[in-house]
Amino acid sequence: MDIALPGEGGRSTRYRLVGQPVQPVIGARFSRIAYAAAHVVADPLEMTDPWSHPAVDWQRTMAFRHHLWRLGFRIAEAMDTAQRGMGFDWANARELIRRSIGEARTVEGADLASGAGTDHLAPSAARTLDDVVAAYEEQFDFIEGLGGKAIMMASRALAAVAKGPEDYASVYDRILRQASGKVILHWLGDMFDPALKNYWGSHDFDTALDTVVAIIERHPGKVEGIKVSLLDAGKEVALRNRLPEGVVMFTGDDFNYPELIAGDGERHSHALLGIFDAIAPVANAALAKLAAGDRSGYDALMAPTVSLSRKIFEAPTEYYKAGIVFLSWLNGHQDHFLMIGGMQSARGICHYADVFRLADQAGLLVDPELAIARMENLCAVAGV
Repeated sequence: MDIALPGEGGRSTRYRLVGQPVQPVIGARFSRIAYAAAHVVADPLEMTDPWSHPAVDWQRTMAFRHHLWRLGFRIAEAMDTAQRGMGFDWANARELIRRSIGEARTVEGADLASGAGTDHLAPSAARTLDDVVAAYEEQFDFIEGLGGKAIMMASRALAAVAKGPEDYASVYDRILRQASGKVILHWLGDMFDPALKNYWGSHDFDTALDTVVAIIERHPGKVEGIKVSLLDAGKEVALRNRLPEGVVMFTGDDFNYPELIAGDGERHSHALLGIFDAIAPVANAALAKLAAGDRSGYDALMAPTVSLSRKIFEAPTEYYKAGIVFLSWLNGHQDHFLMIGGMQSARGICHYADVFRLADQAGLLVDPELAIARMENLCAVAGV
């Protein structure tokens, strides 16, 4: 099977598919905690004002979560992969979290953690740390009131009002003290969200690291772990080596995740990754190999996904969601390639052509004939 795809200089070239779809291992047990940060499926027929009033296809959105649970993943809900802060507001996130927690209760062994942030408080409207704390409290109360687990998302409002590390410590201390259950912290780098530049109150990594470690050390019984999304394996390992016993590292490094998950023989990272949404079948098979002690089999499966992930997460990194939803569409999990806020337009046709090729080479085109037909339609719309 082959397809005409745009290449360098805009010229169309024939690409022959070479990959064999990787079969997941249903019922596999992993030796790592593996959260997939899941996307949402827009409803294009209801979305008459896509930029201002997003509409969600709840049936397809919940079906995709069942797909991830079936493959053995936990779900990180209403995170940046679901376009939090990029078209998907707290009102929609509340409904998503409510529905997802309800769905999780219908699936034996399903696990879910939900993003608690401050995105209903505009950074320009935040005047004091108390404003930020109140915003966090509202979202924590909602999630924990439903019996859910909270992921404490990085806050644009806190980044706007904090004057230094002590202000971050004050807010995190207050929220962690009153949390009813264990919390996952989230360190999101400014490559994902420029508004989070100098998060933790310093541009210096070592200073920021000291701030984070001190917060965790004060609340070891309240922190399950921390997700780090800095796209720098060395920085993640530096924090991982300083975590108190019982607090785990969740890699959010969509560039270096295979090596971080495998570990160095002494320590390893667990996973909370947006790329797992897109590569779930291969990640499932790879993690099953790792659990069985087959490191070479794990590496062989994971290695081709890295080039794909680096393409999807290339700068401007915050637009990676488009590639995630693109693959969901190619693989038949949704009937259209339209996103909340029209974010599918954030990447060009040559980018999508590269993602198509790399997905094929990683064994991630589940139904190659369907994928080709849909890619040909997208190319036609782009004038290819």
